[in-house]
Amino acid sequence: MRTKVYSQDNVEVGEMDLPDQLFSVAVKPELLHQAVRSHLASIRRGTVGVKGRSIIRGGGSKPWRQKGTGRARAGSNRSPIWTGGAVTHGPKQRDYDFKLNKKVRRLALKMALSSRAASGNLKVVDKFEMDEVKTKHFVQIKNKLEAKKPLIIINKEYNNLVLSARNVPGVDVVTIDNVNTYMIMKHGELIIEQKAVESLQDRLN
Repeated sequence: MRTKVYSQDNVEVGEMDLPDQLFSVAVKPELLHQAVRSHLASIRRGTVGVKGRSIIRGGGSKPWRQKGTGRARAGSNRSPIWTGGAVTHGPKQRDYDFKLNKKVRRLALKMALSSRAASGNLKVVDKFEMDEVKTKHFVQIKNKLEAKKPLIIINKEYNNLVLSARNVPGVDVVTIDNVNTYMIMKHGELIIEQKAVESLQDRLN
């Protein structure tokens, strides 16, 4: 697949061949769905928890004798039906993460890249240059590239660009080491640095 390469001012500066093993992969929605679910599950915090009868404080002695009081029999003042009692079948702390094979994760990432290329929502930029951290400057670059809420993939950490973009709603800037299927599917537009294409090919192959 051949695509045009633009400058950050949206001026065409050349062309390049996108590797077929990254940008021409047949897309399987069910596999993308698994990858997105796996990512969301891995960042989910399972810290909720309640106390059952075995760990809640109190309830050691029988509140009153079994018979003769006219009241219902009770064995503990920490019964679930008592105020201040335990919780029956309540949520427990757990890990929601589930395993997804490394080859499957890599294939899903390739499919996500291919889906953006096939839909025409992929743009390659030769490089980004920012002399200072300036959100206004970044917004001007984004508007020139005709992007609204893109995911920008860069080859390596570029603080001026990252810091300038972090306050812009709906925009994310990530390096090739941190990009994943969920990020690509979350954003409808994908802007990738030219050097990042080669580095992604090395990482995924």
